[in-house]
Amino acid sequence: MSWVKNREEFKQAAISTARAVSKNQNLESNSQASSRPPSSSEISLHYPPRSSSQINAWRGEADFQAFWHAFHKENPALKMPKIARDFFTELELSRVEMIGSKKFPGARINLNAYLNTQAKKGIDNKVPALNPLAANLWLKQLNGESLLEDSKNTVKAFVSSIPFNIDGIGKKLIKSQNSQEDFQTIAINLLKDLDLMHEPETNGDKESFEEEPTMEEPQDSDEQQEDSKEDVQEQTIESSAEGEASEETEMLEEVQAPIDSMSIDEEIDLTRNFHEELDHTAYENYQIFTTQFDEVINAIELATPEESQRLRLQLDQLIAPHQTTIGKLANRLQRLLQAQQNRSWNYNLEEGLLDTAQLHRVITRPGDSLSFKQESESKFKDTVVSLLIDSSGSMRGRSMTLAAICGDIIGSTLERCYVKTELLGFTTKHWKGGDSRKAWVNQGSPSNPGRLNDLRHIIFKSADDNFRKARKSFGIMLREGLLKENVDGEALAWAHQRLTKRNEERKILIVISDGAPVDDSTLSTNHSNFLDNHLRQIISSIEIQSNVELLAIGIGHDVTKYYEKSITINRAEDLAEALLDKLTELFND
Repeated sequence: MSWVKNREEFKQAAISTARAVSKNQNLESNSQASSRPPSSSEISLHYPPRSSSQINAWRGEADFQAFWHAFHKENPALKMPKIARDFFTELELSRVEMIGSKKFPGARINLNAYLNTQAKKGIDNKVPALNPLAANLWLKQLNGESLLEDSKNTVKAFVSSIPFNIDGIGKKLIKSQNSQEDFQTIAINLLKDLDLMHEPETNGDKESFEEEPTMEEPQDSDEQQEDSKEDVQEQTIESSAEGEASEETEMLEEVQAPIDSMSIDEEIDLTRNFHEELDHTAYENYQIFTTQFDEVINAIELATPEESQRLRLQLDQLIAPHQTTIGKLANRLQRLLQAQQNRSWNYNLEEGLLDTAQLHRVITRPGDSLSFKQESESKFKDTVVSLLIDSSGSMRGRSMTLAAICGDIIGSTLERCYVKTELLGFTTKHWKGGDSRKAWVNQGSPSNPGRLNDLRHIIFKSADDNFRKARKSFGIMLREGLLKENVDGEALAWAHQRLTKRNEERKILIVISDGAPVDDSTLSTNHSNFLDNHLRQIISSIEIQSNVELLAIGIGHDVTKYYEKSITINRAEDLAEALLDKLTELFND
């Protein structure tokens, strides 16, 4: 259709403009959501909105990235706490945006529209008044910028939250905006005044701004009587979480054991083995150019111990405001599983609980010893649950945060009920094909090469890992730079094969994704449905031929066209409850 072509041309025009403004024709582009600040080598821009009322905000997203590349110089030597760096980054963004708006006056409207949408999200999600984006908007307003309504309200709340006047130092920032070095020196003094610089950062990362998404707390619909019961039980979950957090700090220096007994080569071969075990004809049209550069990696190897700890703490902070709601949901599942366990009592024991039914013996047989009893329970019928999480760029932000939270909460709940769990992720090592594409080019770029990128399959926790030790790696899901492209079919085959090697009687595989498989390098060299068809074939083979129970949760994307058992979540905030509801339904079968 013509409008599709026009939108593509519109997007390419915006990217070309950004390259021209930044005077960097080597900037790559992708269709992922942008981050603040943007990548040092890419422009991230999705397709233009269909609504004309949103087009200025879309242009503003391109403009701020162009201005960052044009007027900002990286300074990786700066070290400061995460919260201070977030404020520092937004102040620097405000500086380059003000400079860019002077040179290109038309960008002012676009930037105002874009930042107003971000301010509205903050208001809707009830972020604290003292937040980084508010600092950006405050400086612009002080510079005479006419802000839109939500931006004005954000600045008003920001200024009101500070017990002293900061306009003086703000005017110094504005005067020094043409000197990045002077501006940053003054900005650091402002952060000290706001008491945000009291704790030095330990990891020396380059400047980065990872937007910490917030979540709306879902409403609990249980009756008041049920709530009161759950409130008592939540103490168990909360105290358990505190214990896990303290233990995690003690274990940071431990040497990480291998994720399981399989070698990396064996893991990479899993997809090929799965193809052999199932219907051969289903995959005769799916080719892989090379598996030489694929990897299966333990998540802990993707970050330093310091970064792992920082990301784990970041995840804990995101979980904390919602611990009560998620705790109630987890308790429901835990009660269901415990109710299904087989329980019995052993009587006439010498220790245990006093058997009150036999107290009459004290009178009738005073010479006999007291009778005790002990409850015995069998573990929940051999079950293993695997969560396979789409770790591609489109999951960046709120979706990945919710997925990480769910993995943590559901994993801990099931482990307490003797249900083994594993947490896996899938993405690619590179954008645009990586080493596989280079090898293809070196071989003359033959047509229809098949899958043409380097896969990265990630093991955050294997089914046999101790949960408390493994959970410190869950935060790595939030790591900037991890999320790239997604080849769902091969990831699903890999996760399935891991389950088939296990001895549990019941095996459940849950896929959490926000859309169809996407890999630009592969799709640009094969037919457009190449990855989509393969995913359907893998799903069909599992659902028809395997004893693994497969279900999927689509985030903002209807996956019912792929999976027979699936639900769609249009709001990421609903993921935790949806996952628990689906598990409850499964264990009730």
